[in-house]
Amino acid sequence: MKLLDIGTVSDRSGLPPSTLRYYEEIGLIRSVGRHGLRRQYDTPVVTQLALISLGKMAGFSLDDIRAMFARDGTPQLPRAELHLRADALDAQIRGLTRLRDALRHVADCPAETHMDCPKFRRLMDFAARASGRRGR
Repeated sequence: MKLLDIGTVSDRSGLPPSTLRYYEEIGLIRSVGRHGLRRQYDTPVVTQLALISLGKMAGFSLDDIRAMFARDGTPQLPRAELHLRADALDAQIRGLTRLRDALRHVADCPAETHMDCPKFRRLMDFAARASGRRGR
């Protein structure tokens, strides 16, 4: 099997060597040896790093992501948790879409002032309620 040194893995993954060392330190990835002072990795580590990046983009913590890999690094993805995360993203997308549409309306609203715009007033009420829920 061909081994990749830390610089090559860094280039292929887009992650700095310091992140690779950190991921190794916390058990997300494993090096298989060293060539001089440079860590060496099996080629599947690049795929594993892509899955880690995808998990981070989906909002999973590094601890959550670590639990998604077997000891040998093969993915063991929790399908039910992935469905829940996808549902949460759908809700966030719907909320952000409503916010975007409201902001576009307010930007183009023909009312003399923003405070005269009913949609802007509803947006302000929504923001006040949302802020109150986060403060609890």
